[in-house]
Amino acid sequence: MSENKSEQDLSSAHHWLAAVSTELDQDPAVIQALVKELLDLTRDVAHGPSRPAAPLTAFLVGLASGRALDTEAGAAGAVDKSRENITKVLALLEQTK
Repeated sequence: MSENKSEQDLSSAHHWLAAVSTELDQDPAVIQALVKELLDLTRDVAHGPSRPAAPLTAFLVGLASGRALDTEAGAAGAVDKSRENITKVLALLEQTK
């Protein structure tokens, strides 16, 4: 894939994620801070245990992160908790290799 096409895809993804964040009443800064880590996580799961499980794993990370937060934590707390959950899933992934 050309670098220009890749940049366009990433730009399109950022616009889409900002729109979805707004629609779901979420702070777009949270997903912007986690794009690389979530893409890496889904790549690793897709190339490891299961391709179909990759997006569902990302959903579970988000669900767990959201449930663990109180309303005072804000965007920074959501990012931190999501990173903690991504680390847990990556450790589990390593154990399955």
